Parts: sequence; structure tokens; C-alpha cells
Amino acid sequence: MATRVIGIGHPDRGDDAVGRVVAARLMGMPGIEVIETDGEAAKLLDLMEGADCVIIADAALSGASPGAVRRLDAAAQPVPQPMFAASSHAVGLAESIELARILDRLPRRCIIFAIEAQDFTLGAGLSPVVAAAVDRVVGAILGEIGVWVDA
Repeated sequence: MATRVIGIGHPDRGDDAVGRVVAARLMGMPGIEVIETDGEAAKLLDLMEGADCVIIADAALSGASPGAVRRLDAAAQPVPQPMFAASSHAVGLAESIELARILDRLPRRCIIFAIEAQDFTLGAGLSPVVAAAVDRVVGAILGEIGVWVDA
């Protein structure tokens, strides 16, 4: 089963780019469709369209330690809105997911990997602690895909 991975973020706003960095690391792997996006709500809905399995990577700001990774099953329960309140988008990831749920456009399987950010400074790269989380998230995504293939 093909899996769609969506990496969300702004490439020039420090840790906000982490979702895109995760996606770039998965680019070209067999059986995985990888997309990088800025997270705009209508675009995100379109990117989820027709997919049975979607994995999303995005920066979060929930109060956890920078670099912490949280796995959310968006198909099973609502996404905590405060976790993505620092979005650079007019509508954040939580609202986009809930809109997809209301419109019956949420994929059957939708997992979010939220990486706790530290710095959203314009022009900055990833902070070291967030950059260190990229390998963990890539490994976790590959693990999810293995579970889905075996299911």
C-alpha cells in the first residue's frame, strides 16, 4: 500500500522547517509518496485527498522540551489545537485536520509526528536539538509504514 508523507513548514523560519526536512530525508524511498508544503489549509486538504494512509510531520509548540516528538493518531481523535497554535499559517494543522474530518475527507489512517520547536527566527536554520529529532522521526515514520504494510 502506498503511503503519503506530508512535511509541513516554512523553509526559512528556523524550526518551522522541520517537517519539510523530515520529508526531504524520505524523498525517493520506494512505496512512499513524499510532499513538502507550507501547510495552507485548502492545499493540505487537497494533498490528503484520495489517500488511505497519510503521515504528517510538523513543528509544534506545546510547552514540551524542544526536540520532543509526539505521535498523534488524528484519525482516532481530535488534534490538540494549542499544540499547533504557533503556526505561520492563517489556519493551523489542528483546524485543517478537523475540517477534513467534518468534510469526510480525513484519510482512514492519519498519523501526525509533532516535533517540539525552539526557534522560529526568520532566516535561521534548525536548532541543534530539533535537528537531532529528525532521525528519530524518520525512523518512526518508517516503522509506521512497516506496520501498515504488514496490516
